[in-house]
Amino acid sequence: MTTFVDRVELHVAAGSGGHGCASVHREKFKPLGGPDGGNGGRGGDVILTVDQSVTTLLDYHHSPHRKATSGKPGEGGNRSGKDGQDLVLPVPDGTVVLDKAGNVLADLVGHGTSYVAAEGGRGGLGNAALSSARRKAPGFALLGVPGGLQDIVLELKTVADVALVGYPSAGKSSLISVLSAAKPKIADYPFTTLIPNLGVVTAGATVYTIADVPGLIPGASQGKGLGLEFLRHVERCSVLVHVLDTATLESERDPVSDLDIIEEELKQYGGLGDRPRIVVLNKVDVPDGLDLAEMVRPELEARGYQVYEVSAVAHIGLKELSFGLAEMVGQARAAKPKEEATRIVIRPKAVDDAGFTVVQEEDGLFRVRGEKPERWVRQTDFSNDEAVGYLADRLNRLGVEDKLMKAGARAGDGVAIGPEDNAVVFDWEPTVMAGAEMLGRRGEDHRLEEPRPAAQRRRDRQAERDEAQQEFDDFEPF
Repeated sequence: MTTFVDRVELHVAAGSGGHGCASVHREKFKPLGGPDGGNGGRGGDVILTVDQSVTTLLDYHHSPHRKATSGKPGEGGNRSGKDGQDLVLPVPDGTVVLDKAGNVLADLVGHGTSYVAAEGGRGGLGNAALSSARRKAPGFALLGVPGGLQDIVLELKTVADVALVGYPSAGKSSLISVLSAAKPKIADYPFTTLIPNLGVVTAGATVYTIADVPGLIPGASQGKGLGLEFLRHVERCSVLVHVLDTATLESERDPVSDLDIIEEELKQYGGLGDRPRIVVLNKVDVPDGLDLAEMVRPELEARGYQVYEVSAVAHIGLKELSFGLAEMVGQARAAKPKEEATRIVIRPKAVDDAGFTVVQEEDGLFRVRGEKPERWVRQTDFSNDEAVGYLADRLNRLGVEDKLMKAGARAGDGVAIGPEDNAVVFDWEPTVMAGAEMLGRRGEDHRLEEPRPAAQRRRDRQAERDEAQQEFDDFEPF
């Protein structure tokens, strides 16, 4: 049964925010003591965090659906709902987070490094938080925002200083077992290594990690054998070690041709051309192997390779190899730029950025897209006329109505706020003013009435005054 998984597709869902509460304070002698509805709790995030004790993505292979808890709704008496609990998912060091299209979202290297894969929804405001000098007793509250959803791909790229590459049965597993305390599976048949093995090597004052990558064969970069599946594990390594078999029983193979084939596969995979390389001629304890090593060594050195003759079985040349790798690792570490302190990148919005867009589609529908308008729509209880008036007031203050008019919208045109699969569509009626403060009795909205010309309003007010005066003149005391 597979115990090592280095690529999974994960479906994460953050918790939704709790709804706000619309409540009025009541007690003896104070039947209408003012709004006291509490806010809804915030939904929990889904967070990926590097944990050194985790070495595989196996848990997510078996359980790919993960969801954080939602926030609780607010209550009367100014009691806010409880926040949802964050869901922290431990991942191995070197995990790369990608979206479904293959774009890198995060590269998690180093213990404790984290990434918020799905953000929890905001809690809705209660009517106590919505009250103001002009809106003293709101009869509505805001709904909680649904939590974020995301389908992501997790890929594990082993974090090691040295990578051993070569043909199957070249002796890579034997070499890592004698250089470190790692105990990989070793046998005399190809592809005994089915997962990358990591070992820690101490050479003098230098401590470094070494990875044994499953054997490569011609066509590995195109998916033959196990190469394509595990070539990603050499991407982070500072030094590449070609382990060449000098005692192979295959007559058509020799160390130089093996080296050329592996180099071609690394070139086809890409991104590894700048890594320093050394060559290890393994199995020199075999007489024919030692003769072949002495024969090909001059040619390899002429190509610029540093060559070591070793035997993992007889422990020949291991000390020289270990210290030679330590020196190369030290040089690679020194060449890397020093890690800077965490930087906060501030990207100010453009001066003319309104935070939303208005686009007229082919069917004549005007679509409004933007973080604020879409969130406000999700927070609105459309069964409450006062809440709808509050939404219209917010959209008007944001400038949505002005932008619709500039885009050519006319009364009665269709307007959609949100994406195509989850939008609120309505017929637009432009107004001069908007706002919940224009509302009279709860449930009524004066903006729905037909507007009257100014002259007509003056005549109506004069008629009301004349009627009141006439009633006073006709009054007869007892």
